[in-house]
Amino acid sequence: MPLGEMAVMGKTMMVLTLTGRVLHDAVSFIVFSFLDILDLVLCFAFKAVDFIIEAEWKPCYCASAKEAITSSGKILVSEQGESKIVCLTSTKLRLEEISDTLYTRTSLVSEISKSTVNELKRIKLEGKSSTVTVQTSEKIKKGTMRSTLTVNSTIVEMLQGKIGGQHLHPISRWSDCDCKSCTSWTSSSKETLFVRAEGPKDKGKGDVLFIHGFISSSAFWTETLFPNFSHAAKSTYRLFAIDLLGFGRSPKPADSLYTLREHLDMIEQSVLEPYEVKSFHIVAHSLGCILALALAVKHPGSVKSLTLLAPPYYKVPKGVLATQHVMRQVAPRRVWPLITFGASMACWYEHISRAICLVICKNHRLWEFLTKLVTRNR
Repeated sequence: MPLGEMAVMGKTMMVLTLTGRVLHDAVSFIVFSFLDILDLVLCFAFKAVDFIIEAEWKPCYCASAKEAITSSGKILVSEQGESKIVCLTSTKLRLEEISDTLYTRTSLVSEISKSTVNELKRIKLEGKSSTVTVQTSEKIKKGTMRSTLTVNSTIVEMLQGKIGGQHLHPISRWSDCDCKSCTSWTSSSKETLFVRAEGPKDKGKGDVLFIHGFISSSAFWTETLFPNFSHAAKSTYRLFAIDLLGFGRSPKPADSLYTLREHLDMIEQSVLEPYEVKSFHIVAHSLGCILALALAVKHPGSVKSLTLLAPPYYKVPKGVLATQHVMRQVAPRRVWPLITFGASMACWYEHISRAICLVICKNHRLWEFLTKLVTRNR
């Protein structure tokens, strides 16, 4: 092919690529601007339905963090100018940070407006060469540091009456599935995870903990790996597959913030302590990999090995807030590819996601039946 034709083809491809990118950005902007409005409309719609059916509405995540957290019975305190959530153990009072990706999910229009204003300010400041910016050493980088306070046990009991009182009688909401599998945890006197345990009753050569990922359950392991383990492996190792907090047949407390600490505490209370697991191997998938690494950090002398399948890893540029950066990597609010569009819907739009779950999750038995019917139970 002549060089002239190759050059023309190269320019054509470059123009088509640029045009496709501009069109994709334009379509994405229109679609997600519409979803911003739809989510706001659904917010008021769900509040109205909640009030009619349940005689109250609970603040959603698009409300202020203070309103949403205090309405669930939790206590907010101020430490170093920042609000934190009071969490309790038997003798300690801990302060947890408020998730900045849970309560600060701005709409696409307001985000673009804010970034435009910031860019104009930056250009204006760059034009003033005499301007000098001084930063004091008082500012400290936001981290995951937590404060722990030891308090009198009587005070803890008093606070538990306020904070933990709502856990005594968990009630499913009208939009939740009411099948036996989804509500079995409400009839249990113990707030522990569902655990599928196989292997010798007494301690064998070792223990293996299996942790599933997002939108999954212990069935991810028990219906795939467990049936294919040899008799020798099953008679030698104790195998534990759990349903994480909020998944499968485990508790789904409406007032839980599902923090990393809550997940770890539940794993310890449900597996490590009752089964007297002193040293163990961990096999984890996706979201479970984060919990597996956290367990390894918390119990460095107990974890023998880590097997991580599809661990979520995102490189964060220096000087950028990690949580917000990862949020935009996972859910960049783009219509293509479809998996990105789905992730963006789930991460940015609470009420649209609730509407989808109302159709799919509440009626999961129907969808499971139709799927088995179409796939001939494969």
